[in-house]
Amino acid sequence: MTPTAHPRLPGELWRPGEPLHDVPQHWEVQASTRPYESGYVSLRVDTLPSDDGSEFERAVVEHPGAVGVVALDDAGRVLLLRQYRHAVEQRLLQIPAGLRDVEGEPPVETASRELAEEGQVRAARWQELLTLLPSPGLTDERWVVYLAEDLAPAPHPEGFVPEHEEAAMSVVWVPLEEAVRAVFDGRLTDTMAAASLLAVRTIRNLRSDHP
Repeated sequence: MTPTAHPRLPGELWRPGEPLHDVPQHWEVQASTRPYESGYVSLRVDTLPSDDGSEFERAVVEHPGAVGVVALDDAGRVLLLRQYRHAVEQRLLQIPAGLRDVEGEPPVETASRELAEEGQVRAARWQELLTLLPSPGLTDERWVVYLAEDLAPAPHPEGFVPEHEEAAMSVVWVPLEEAVRAVFDGRLTDTMAAASLLAVRTIRNLRSDHP
């Protein structure tokens, strides 16, 4: 299918029936070093070739990935966490989330565990909501976010003891529309929370249009 140029601006027009998705691609790595490694993240520096024969470096933060949960109660309120994040020195409004640090564990099970740990809530109904690459120019981190509904109280999982930032974390239930307004007003700035809340609002609108 011959590409069609935009009538006034640079680039091509997408047409129905054409693929519209991310595509795997591998550029040959000329050399690689690992200046930093930890149990949480590692830093890899790769040397890549340019079309003109020169080389350039790209730093990659290797990350195990994470899950997130939008927990929505029967009244349309979402569970938000108030949690300190040292990198930005702010107490952020976030959704329950955590690392995919248990090898072989399905992401929905990780999400269920995080919801119980951070929110002391369990859900009877789960729906995969989003898959996101939060900063693909810098890290291979990948998020899988779920919508959790039909909620009930749950104890902390056995053996879980809140520590560090989690020990000072608190839970607040906010009407979904107010949380969305907080995103647009710049009062809620966490990327995972913002994208996920907007996605849930869209899903609820679609449900109301097509009951």
